[in-house]
Amino acid sequence: MTVSDVVELEGHIIDSGLMERAFTVVMDLGGEFEIEEFEVGKHKDQQSYCRMRVIAADESELYPILHELHQSGATLASPTDATLTPAPADCVVPDGFYSTTNHPTEVRVDGDWVPVDNIEMDCAVVVDGVVRGDDGDVTVTGAVSAETKVLNAIEEDDLVVTGDAGIRVRPPERPRDSSGPFGFMRGGVSAERPSRSLIRDIAEAIAETKAEGGRVLTVAGPAVIHAGAGEALADLVRTGYVDAISAGNGFAVHDMERATYGTSLGMDVETMEHPRKGHKHHIYTISEVIRAGGIEAAVEEGLVEEGVMYECVANDRDFVLAGSIRDDGPLPDTITDAVEAQNAIREQARDADLVLMLCSLLHSVAVGNCLPSTTRVVCVDINPATVTQLLDRGSAQAVGMVTDVGTFVPMLAEELLE
Repeated sequence: MTVSDVVELEGHIIDSGLMERAFTVVMDLGGEFEIEEFEVGKHKDQQSYCRMRVIAADESELYPILHELHQSGATLASPTDATLTPAPADCVVPDGFYSTTNHPTEVRVDGDWVPVDNIEMDCAVVVDGVVRGDDGDVTVTGAVSAETKVLNAIEEDDLVVTGDAGIRVRPPERPRDSSGPFGFMRGGVSAERPSRSLIRDIAEAIAETKAEGGRVLTVAGPAVIHAGAGEALADLVRTGYVDAISAGNGFAVHDMERATYGTSLGMDVETMEHPRKGHKHHIYTISEVIRAGGIEAAVEEGLVEEGVMYECVANDRDFVLAGSIRDDGPLPDTITDAVEAQNAIREQARDADLVLMLCSLLHSVAVGNCLPSTTRVVCVDINPATVTQLLDRGSAQAVGMVTDVGTFVPMLAEELLE
């Protein structure tokens, strides 16, 4: 005796590698498959379709296979409505709740597919506009909507999607005619691709994003300032190629230290020398900004007259500084509550259309966790392991560069501002 179910794969499933992944999942998990229907797109703009029966020894073996296929974009040939279960208490999700991927997702409610808003990985899905009876039946009471919620935002009686039924995931596809740095077979990590040509491609992608009314978010670590790229990044903020900055306390401190003393962590950025008492400059900077009342006040008083934070204030660019246990000070603007900082980062990430991640592994991972897989990402670090880890967080629309950020940012600014 065996059990089986039928799934469908549709889209650029060959070019995107979905077919290969589907076959691998079934075989690796001990199942078998039969292709019942297969239509191959014969032109580069045509999609393909596959109807596949998945066979396993019993239900306990079949379910994990269907779950993994579902996460990769396969859907059941005969879908049912999603199961909605009330949350038993604030911050508590029902057993078996559906944990999201970062791919565009839909849930089936009363026979209709409803897009899930604000998609990000590792969240629950909550459905509004319906009520659930004691028998489990769902009745539509108004406009039906679905959105992700982090676990600490769940409220008692929220209708949470449980199980895998009635959920459709759509991983980003890579059709044959993709071009630019984010195109098919051009993403990933590279220490060998010509830097100038790749930076030119990235600059074109940023310019295209801005021309279409999109927003560019930059995640920056203190190394941006240490490596001498602060001035170029400030130019990009001033000219509007960067709409928002997401960073930690250290980045802002060293940016304003450079603006005030010409040093970054006590080192003269221009001469690479260590002036007397230079190691105290960052603490002096923190003290002076606190005395002024914050970064905006420090700019208004003329204490800070240049740099990235100056340009953010002067040009009304959004910035979020998330604190950590390592912070000196911290600055008044630094958000020291971790949950509050997460929520602020989440708002920035949802508004971003392209993200530059510059030499900040932990902060970049935090932002990356909030991004849908459709947001284009550029990761730059001198350490290839850092770039690989950032891209492995799940974004299919990402490109990595293993290079010195002190070279990358000025060259990027040159391409955009020439």
